[in-house]
Amino acid sequence: MVSLVMPRLLSFEGTGRRAASVTERNISTLRSAYWVVMVSGFLEPVLYLFSIGVGVGALIGDITLPGGEVVGYAEFVAPAMLAASAMTGALAETTFNFFGKMKFVRLYEGILATPVRPIEIALGELAWAMVRGVIYSAAFVVIMTLMGLTTWSRALVMLPATLLVGLAFGALGMAVATIIRSWQDFDLIAAGQFALFLFSGTFVPPTAYPAVVRWLIEITPLYRSVDLIRALSTGTTGWLQLLDVAYLLALMALGLTVAGRRMAKQLCK
Repeated sequence: MVSLVMPRLLSFEGTGRRAASVTERNISTLRSAYWVVMVSGFLEPVLYLFSIGVGVGALIGDITLPGGEVVGYAEFVAPAMLAASAMTGALAETTFNFFGKMKFVRLYEGILATPVRPIEIALGELAWAMVRGVIYSAAFVVIMTLMGLTTWSRALVMLPATLLVGLAFGALGMAVATIIRSWQDFDLIAAGQFALFLFSGTFVPPTAYPAVVRWLIEITPLYRSVDLIRALSTGTTGWLQLLDVAYLLALMALGLTVAGRRMAKQLCK
C-alpha cells in the first residue's frame, strides 16, 4: 500500500515545486514600475466605493437583501467592490500578461525545455496572480473595516473567499488567453469584464431586473462571487453560499483543465 501511495505523493510534491519555480521567476523579475500598475488597479474599486457607495449611497439610503435584511448602501456595494477587485487583479495577470509571455515573448517555450510541464506553468502563473489578488483584497478589506462596513472577525473569513474568487477568475483568464488570437481580442475581454462589473448585483440587487435578466445575472461568475462575499460581510450566510463555493471551485477546475490542455497543444508541437 505504501509503495502505491508514495510515488503519487512524490509526484504531487514535484508538481508543486516546479509550479512554485514559475511563481518565483515572476517575483524575481519585478520592477518598480510594476507597483504603479498594481496601485492603479487597486485604486479603481476604492474610488467606486467612495463615489458611489458613500456619495450616491447618501441619496439612496438602505437596501433590502434577498433574505429581508436591511443594510446601508455602502455596506451593500463594498463587498461587490472587493469581489470586483479580486477579479480585476486575477484577470490582469492571467490574460494580458499571460498571453504576451506565451505568444510573443515565447517565455514558456524556454521553460518547457526544463522538466516543468504545461499544467505546472499554469499553476505557477495562477499562484502569481493570487499574490497580486491577495494584496488587492487585504488592502480593500482593511479599508472596509476601518469604515465600519464590516467587522474584523468577518473580514478574516472574507479573505479566503476573495482568494477563491481570484483563483476561479485566474483559471478562467488563462483558459481565455489560450483561445484568443491577437491583442485586438482584448477589447472583447474588457467589454465582457465591464459588463460583469455593472450587471452582477454590484450596484443594485438582481431583483430590480426582469426575471429573465435576473436569471442570466445569477449564473455569472462575478455575481456568485459577490453573493458569497456579501453574505460573509453582512453575516447573512446560508446554504446558497455553498452553491457559490461549489460554482467557483468548478470554474477553477474547468479553467485549469482547458488552459493546461491548450498550452500543451500549442507549445508542445
